[in-house]
Amino acid sequence: MELTNEFRQKVLAKLLDGRKNFSGTDGQYARSYQIHKSVYSQLKGGKIEGLLTDPKWLVLGQRLGVITNARQWNVARTAVFEVIEKQVMFCKEHSKGRIFVDDSAIGKTFTAKYLSRTLKNCFYVDASQAKGRQQFIRLIARVLGVEDRGRYVDVKQDVKYYLSILEKPVVIIDEAGDLEYLAFMDIKELWNATEGVCGWYMMGADGLRAKIDRGIVAQKVGFREIFSRLSDAYGSAVPVERTEKLEFYKKLITDVLMANATDKSVVPAIVRKCMVQHGGNIGGLRRAESLLILENS
Repeated sequence: MELTNEFRQKVLAKLLDGRKNFSGTDGQYARSYQIHKSVYSQLKGGKIEGLLTDPKWLVLGQRLGVITNARQWNVARTAVFEVIEKQVMFCKEHSKGRIFVDDSAIGKTFTAKYLSRTLKNCFYVDASQAKGRQQFIRLIARVLGVEDRGRYVDVKQDVKYYLSILEKPVVIIDEAGDLEYLAFMDIKELWNATEGVCGWYMMGADGLRAKIDRGIVAQKVGFREIFSRLSDAYGSAVPVERTEKLEFYKKLITDVLMANATDKSVVPAIVRKCMVQHGGNIGGLRRAESLLILENS
């Protein structure tokens, strides 16, 4: 794919706009996107030619929410969005921990990524990309803009220190159920080191709930303590009762499609298709997006 300068300019604009939500130095902000500080300095000056490879521009565009085609998935302030936003803001303002466990394909990740781009010192970490202990800590370091090379213990210490000096930081750990045991235990260590100065928000689906519940029942070291630090409760948005759940999904899908469909008349039909259950599951927002793409193709 040959990238246009228009695309590069959009990515650059998003990159520079995001700087205001990052309290660290220019060098740390550049490092959080794996850009050399001298290159970032030139980008700030408006130069784009020859500074980054096309694959790097694409990676930046993906992280910053810039797309390469005409379809734009717009933000819809759904019930899920508002619950997660409220809980993340609570964790950020009061340096507390919460955990959100709910159905797949309801907009959890979309919301978390949006908040990480729009809230000051809000950091999104996808644990599915770094399941092992060292990988996880080094990923957090990269997201924060901290040097991720060197000894694991030194990187972890730098992460703790950096989070303790930022202004009201909050770290969102998505797909937390994917973490290996030792990596999961590092969350407790990070919490202890930043208690009172950093908020922590953990997200996942049923696998995360099962992982924590099994650990607590088996009295496995660390699980009870982690759950306590995350407010001793699972947050959620989807109702349990069947009729309420169906109505919830119908409104959720409708709200998102109405914010994204050019032709609003196709929305009811797509919603009906999504509400048809397969294996006991309702089609969520991923299915709704696919159906909308098919409708427009």
